[in-house]
Amino acid sequence: QVQLVESGGGLVQPGGSLRLSCTASASLFNFYAMGWYRQVPGEQRELVASITKTGSTNYVDFVKGRFTISSDNAKNTVYLQMNSLKPEDAAVYYCNELSRAVVGGTNPDYWGPGTQVTVSS
Repeated sequence: QVQLVESGGGLVQPGGSLRLSCTASASLFNFYAMGWYRQVPGEQRELVASITKTGSTNYVDFVKGRFTISSDNAKNTVYLQMNSLKPEDAAVYYCNELSRAVVGGTNPDYWGPGTQVTVSS
């Protein structure tokens, strides 16, 4: 069972930036596509950005132009650069392989601890 550990969250003012990291215990080449998800209390976890092993990226509309997903296969790490942060971006951010996220659903065994992002002045 692959382990995923997210880091890089914190408190930032509106308009600020953060870079999140997700390090996997296995090679990213094992996975077709990795994604960053976010969850706010009382709501479902949602996918905000994804990247395939060939480097193709996809974003939900509300982060396009502000967030950038990338990966470093040598470090088994996926990044999410978040710029122009808004208060509504505040959430716990998780990473996962896309199909694994579907299989795992809400089962915490399929998810890392996440990293909290707070956007407030």
